[in-house]
Amino acid sequence: MNYIKITLKPGKEQSLQRFHPWVFSGAIKRIDGTPDEGEVVEVFSSDGLFLGIGHYHSGSITVRILSFKQEPINDDFWSIKLRDALNHRKALGLYPSTTTNIFRLVHGEGDNLPGLIVDIYGDTAVVQCHSIGMYLVRDIIAKTILKIFEGYIKSVYDKSSGTLPLREKFNPTDGFIAGEGHLSSMLLEYGNKFDISWDEGQKTGFFIDQRENRRLVQEYSKGKTVLNTFGYTGGFSVFALQGGATEVTTVDSSEKAIFLSKKNVAANFENGSNHKAFAVDAFEYLRTTKDTYDLIILDPPAFAKHRDALKNALQAYKRLNLAAIYKLNPGGILFTFSCSQVVNRTDFRNAVFSACAISGREASILHQLTQPADHPINIYHPEGEYLKGLVIRVK
Repeated sequence: MNYIKITLKPGKEQSLQRFHPWVFSGAIKRIDGTPDEGEVVEVFSSDGLFLGIGHYHSGSITVRILSFKQEPINDDFWSIKLRDALNHRKALGLYPSTTTNIFRLVHGEGDNLPGLIVDIYGDTAVVQCHSIGMYLVRDIIAKTILKIFEGYIKSVYDKSSGTLPLREKFNPTDGFIAGEGHLSSMLLEYGNKFDISWDEGQKTGFFIDQRENRRLVQEYSKGKTVLNTFGYTGGFSVFALQGGATEVTTVDSSEKAIFLSKKNVAANFENGSNHKAFAVDAFEYLRTTKDTYDLIILDPPAFAKHRDALKNALQAYKRLNLAAIYKLNPGGILFTFSCSQVVNRTDFRNAVFSACAISGREASILHQLTQPADHPINIYHPEGEYLKGLVIRVK
């Protein structure tokens, strides 16, 4: 098949030769033709050397590279890529599993499929497209998922309406694109039950990327009073209770999230009397509560989604962590996270350092946390490392 050819300016080929999967508009010298949004194009150096093949987009990131080999992007290509992703999850023990049926099958650039997210919720796969190119082949992706899971996956749900660029042109709507399934289900993570809705929930329905960190909270919770801020549907709270916490408090500004956190606690514990939940802003709660805790979890939404918001975001992380440190009992444990991609690991650690220094209390780092192995980071694409976390013991 003949693909439209894109030629880079002299010297701009180096990034692709280092296998970074993005081509920025400023690197392009010439486009031989007028590619449609999402069309497959080939990229060449100024001296005619083939560099990669990928999806075209008219924005700042003009090409997302699918392969650094000169190969056709056809049904076989998608089958090989998706089977490779599934084999990796099998090697991790995530599939098949009797205790966990929630995991990420495709993590964009981390699985060499930029612009595509696929999450597995029991017998439903939820697809989320972040590029037009992936959106245009979503039916092929859905068909391939059903095939490689050999009957385990019954339906595929497309949830791209909130993530697709040029939404006004393509008018995406969420819904099933393969099979006829249900919009929510009670699912398992390390044996804990969670009522998850991929129709209404954030991201694809659940914050799968915190799975291993929730399990670590469980290990630290025995005999402790725990505060889970930005608690969403109570994932950390359920794991803390499972670990033997004497009392867990969930705080989230959303009434619906608090309702679901109570529902999830009730699904796992007949007597949920040692769980309290409040629909209130986390900053406000930390400022006004007179209670102190043995373990506090800070898992806020992204404070910075763009580089120009970085300075304010770092100040917010500092204020939040300082407020939490003031509410920690001596010897208390702080689990603190940032999911802002533009906040790198050093920036985040410095913000937490500043909070500890202002508090005047001794503090030690026990763990440095990141996203789990089903959210792999392409070594050539460090931007994929978005989740940062620290576990701090405060004396």
